[in-house]
Amino acid sequence: MLKISGEALSGSKECGFDLAFIEKICNQIKTALNDNIKLCILIGGGNFIRGRDISIIDKYKADQIGMLSTLMNAIFFKEMLKNVDVESELYSAFECSGIAKIFDKNEAVKEIENGKVILFAGGTGHPFFTTDTGVILRALEMNCDEVLLAKSIDYVYDRDPKKDSSAKKYDEITFDEIISKNLKVVDLSSIVLSKDNNLKLRIFALQEENSIIKAIKGEKIGTIIKGE
Repeated sequence: MLKISGEALSGSKECGFDLAFIEKICNQIKTALNDNIKLCILIGGGNFIRGRDISIIDKYKADQIGMLSTLMNAIFFKEMLKNVDVESELYSAFECSGIAKIFDKNEAVKEIENGKVILFAGGTGHPFFTTDTGVILRALEMNCDEVLLAKSIDYVYDRDPKKDSSAKKYDEITFDEIISKNLKVVDLSSIVLSKDNNLKLRIFALQEENSIIKAIKGEKIGTIIKGE
């Protein structure tokens, strides 16, 4: 399971899409499929808006807007995959007739076995949860081996490296350490869900050259988060 940060899709821009950068991502995915990797992808919505950033309106409605931004990204990404001859199916966590199918595990498993990339939109389908939790939920439902979190950061750090140049980076860290140190790299609910189900996570920088391929191959990139 691959999660692509919505913010990372904007590349060098502040928002929207960096087309050249996204094409490189799609070509990496095509390479993975040619190596017989089965791949599910969930995309965030931060390049447009994140529900937690809209404090002026009701949080329930703000999160709904955030979920819709993930759907826009998934539609766009599906078309970009089509441009590099990669077939995909798009599933939404909420009803969106004519645009995306409502998620059905049995159908999604059949499609991935047929060589298609599976795209997930809408997070969990409920407000008050981030797409970090959504990707762990879908990964467990799809029996994925590992969750690759392609973000705008390259490692997990003990403090914000942008504010403190002495911040320590981790090549590996446990779920318990993430919780005890209160590290905010992913939300707590996703960490607990991963820990309870012994699901390994890897966080890495999407911007690094061929980062997705390196992560899929298990090369040394980013931070691995796992149990004891």
